[in-house]
This record gives sequence, C-alpha cells and structure tokens, in this order.
Amino acid sequence: MNVFQTLDPQPRRNLQILFVAGLLFWSSLASLLPTLPLYISDIGGTPQQIGVVMGSFAIGLLTMRPWLAHLADLRSRKLVLIIALSAVALAPLGYLMVKSLWLLMVIRAFHGISIAAYSSGYTTLVADIAPAKSRGEIIGYMSLVNPLGMALGPALGGYLQASIGYTALFLLSAGLGILGILFASQVSNPVADLLKRQATDNRFWQLLGTPRIRTLALILLLVGLAFGTLSTFVPLYIKSVGVDFNVGLFYTAAAIASFIIRIPTGRASDRYGRGLFVTISLIFYTVSMLLLWLANGATAFLIAGFVEGLGAGILIPMVATVVADRTLPQERGRMFGLCMVGFDVGIAIAGPVLGAIAQQIGYRHLFGFAASLTALAIVVFLTQSSKDIPHSLRFALGKGRDVYALR
Repeated sequence: MNVFQTLDPQPRRNLQILFVAGLLFWSSLASLLPTLPLYISDIGGTPQQIGVVMGSFAIGLLTMRPWLAHLADLRSRKLVLIIALSAVALAPLGYLMVKSLWLLMVIRAFHGISIAAYSSGYTTLVADIAPAKSRGEIIGYMSLVNPLGMALGPALGGYLQASIGYTALFLLSAGLGILGILFASQVSNPVADLLKRQATDNRFWQLLGTPRIRTLALILLLVGLAFGTLSTFVPLYIKSVGVDFNVGLFYTAAAIASFIIRIPTGRASDRYGRGLFVTISLIFYTVSMLLLWLANGATAFLIAGFVEGLGAGILIPMVATVVADRTLPQERGRMFGLCMVGFDVGIAIAGPVLGAIAQQIGYRHLFGFAASLTALAIVVFLTQSSKDIPHSLRFALGKGRDVYALR
C-alpha cells in the first residue's frame, strides 16, 4: 500500500479516517445479519413475517437513494456519510425498544437508508480525495472495509447474542455507529466544498439517459438480479439437493475471495484500464452461476462461492472508479447513486420475481437462468460501454481508453 505514502499529509489523513469510519459502518451493519432474524423469531415472528421485516430494508434504500445522492452533490458528502452512520447507530436502539412487527418494519426501512447514504457519501469522498493517476488502486484498497466489516461484524454479533443476549448485541451495533460518526466528523474535503457551488440541480432520473452511466446501471441491474438469487435461494438450493454442506462456508469463501482480489485489481486497473476488469468480474459471476447450476457436492458449492466472491470484489469498486473517471465532482454523487439503483432494484425484485420462476423450473435451473442474465451483462458491456461497438470492445478488453473519461 505504498501509494498512500505518495499522498500529501492531509489527504492521507482523510483517507485513514474514512477507512476507520467505513470499517465501523460495515461492522455495525453486519453484526445484525445472523442475529436479527433470530430476534424476530424469538419475539413471535413467523418465517413469512421475518422475511417481510428483513425485506423492508429495501424500502428505505430505494426511496432515499435519489435524495441522498442529490444531497451529496449539492450539500456535502461528509453530511451524507454521517447520515449513514447515524442510521446504523439509531436503528439497533429501535430494535431493542419495540416488539411490534409493524414497528420493526418501519425501523428496518429506516435502517435501509444507511446503505443508500453510505455509497453516496463514502465512495464519492474517496473518489474526490484520490489522485486520478492512482484512483483505481486507492478505491480498491478503501473498499476493503466491506469484506473486513462483513467478517468482523457477524462474529462479534453472533458471540454477544449467544453469550450475553440481544441487549448487548444491539448496544454494540449502536456503539460502533456512534464511534463511526466521531471519526467521520473529522474528515475534510475542500475540493468538493469548493466545487459544490457549481453543481446544477438536474433531475436525478434525467441523468440516467447519459451514455456515461446508462450501460453501467444496466449491467448492475442484471448482476443485482443474479446476486439477489444467490442471497435468497442458495440455502434453499443446497437443502433441496441434500448435500451435507454448511451454507455459511459458501459466504465465507465468497468473503475471502472478495478481500483477496481487491488488493491487486485496483492498481492493475490504473495500468491496464477499468473496462478489462469490469469484463473479468462479469465472467466470474457467470462462471459462478454455471457452477451452481451444475453443483452436486460440497466442493462445487465452495468453489462457486469463491468465484462469486472474485466477481463481487472487482465489480462494485471498478464501477465506482469508472464513474469517478467519467464525472465531475459536482455530479459524482448522483451519477454513482444512479448506477447503484440498478443493483438495488435487481436485489429487491430477485426474491419475488425469481421466486415465482423457481416454482416452475426449480432452484437448480434458476441458477442457470441467473447465468444467462450475467452472460447478457457481458454482451451489453462488450457492445455498449463506449460510443460505438468498436470503441466498446476495445475499452471492455483493455485495448483502448475510456472515451467518456474526463481528462
């Protein structure tokens, strides 16, 4: 990570503070992943009610993302990041105080605001601070907060819930968010503060029509559908085929791969171009879905999880870097927010839409269908990522520059 030593002291300090704030955010959020469904069950929730409460997270995420992306450009990235950390600090206290399933749905929807705010605040702050020549490498390193937090959070949360109880769990989750607020409040971003006065009040959805963004949003929609299939149906699929396999190991393998792959790819993208690595990530996703489609044993599921983690570890950081390359600081929050809406919608509709398909074709063939979606994403990116097909092919294969990048 020598690239950080080449930065001036102030940007280096800002990135260090941001890293800690991001790690605290993901640790807080992830601490409830294995435990909140158990809590809802213990207070009397049925499996269907557990699904409804957990799914309410998407309400806050989808409804608030446009406004928060707008706020990041027109007001402050730092403010939006603090909103994200405030949501992860307050929501656990809400879970602790209420027992009504309807109120839990409201709190869960409020909790969903955290992801919408985090991606607009944290990612754009890092893109603002990172020099263009090493932007891919720095964004790659800074994105490590996700797999690290997703590893630490569930371990801490599961231990506290099992050994002490839910009160300690929720207080830990809230405390991590509060500590994150303290760190985030120390970040400064003078470049964005200077340029935000130049931001135009364009309508959020109108920006989706710009060729700089629309293809990225479309491939994230297709991948979001595949990712939603993974997160919703992998446990049920493994159970249906009768394989003696701990499904948690699937996600562990994915997390390990996601961590490992982020370290070299960001730096390599600064040298070989972003498009090549977006294509590689989509290939990994497709291979993972095909492996799941054909899987009949524990080893196959473990390999599929690892390959999916490779795709996930490359795709979002690389898309964030492409967006940063293609946008001015005063529009960067909205542009990245638009791309992520595609991913959000894909995840949100994967359960009900693909669940209906699963009833007709079964869980195994559902992953074959998911593979066709990610394969379509490869075709779209190869042909539509630039101003025409020849330029798109060159960009997507690392043979040509990004014509939409701002120089």
